[in-house]
Amino acid sequence: MPEAKTPVAASGTGFDFYVLALSWSPSFCAEEGLDAPNLQCGTDRDFAFVVHGLWPQFERGWPEFCASREPQRVPEALARRLRDIMPSTGLVGGQWRKHGTCTGLSQEDFVTAIREAWDAVEIPSKYRTAVKTSQMDPDDIEAEFRAANPGMPAAGIAVSCRDRRLDEVRICLTKELGFRACPEIDERACRAASVQVPAAP
Repeated sequence: MPEAKTPVAASGTGFDFYVLALSWSPSFCAEEGLDAPNLQCGTDRDFAFVVHGLWPQFERGWPEFCASREPQRVPEALARRLRDIMPSTGLVGGQWRKHGTCTGLSQEDFVTAIREAWDAVEIPSKYRTAVKTSQMDPDDIEAEFRAANPGMPAAGIAVSCRDRRLDEVRICLTKELGFRACPEIDERACRAASVQVPAAP
């Protein structure tokens, strides 16, 4: 039997766990309005959830903008590997500088870790496209993610909202990319009774 592959993310040190932040793209596009990037928000784009970032965390608080021997700029060719889930080179670069530098990973390994984290989470089928606007209870969104991902604890996921719209789903992962609880993240979940889940532009 082949040996199980160890996720690249497992080599990160100096922090306790990761948060995979999944942004609801239509909400971002609505918020940005005329300033929205065409690559993500153009009328020919239909992104639903995209990766905002993979954030190293302490049990309380988080590191950011750490010293690194890696370059500050992420090469276009490397960022392009994530184009289907992070549709902006600027986003990849910004996330590297603020969060990736604190993982202990190289730029290439950080990009690989983002892909592995994305692959570790099953997006519920109703959220794989953004063709119809709906209203949802944030607790129901959490429940649907947990149903699609056995082993995800109730305190290991948080739905965030902004201006009564679904903003992000934040999922806590071990360094080996398994599900885990994260009380501090869970405490910051959206408290609205209902949020709009807008359709793509």
